[in-house]
Amino acid sequence: MTGRFRRLDETGRAPVRLTVDGSEITALEGDTLMVAMLSSGIALRSAEFGPERRAGFCLMGACQDCWVRDDAGNTLRACSTEVASGMTITTQPLTADWSVAP
Repeated sequence: MTGRFRRLDETGRAPVRLTVDGSEITALEGDTLMVAMLSSGIALRSAEFGPERRAGFCLMGACQDCWVRDDAGNTLRACSTEVASGMTITTQPLTADWSVAP
C-alpha cells in the first residue's frame, strides 16, 4: 500500500524508528504519529461500525478520530503526538476479558 501522505519538504531531519502493529517504520524527527503512519501506508484505526480503515479527520486533536495506543495501553492522539525512537504503537482497540474467574 502506498502512503496517503507524501513528504515534499523537510527531508533532512534525523530518522526515527518505531513499531506500528508489529511492523517497523521510519519517520523523521518532529513528525507526528499520524504523519509517520499515513506516510508509511498504515491506517490509524478501524471504524467502529464497518470494515473501513480510518485516516484521521480534523488533523488538530478535536475530533478524536485518530486514537492509537502505546505498548503500555495509553491512548494517544496520532495527530498531535510526536514520534520517539523505539515507540511501539497499536491501532487495534483494547479487548476486555469479561470472563469471571472460578
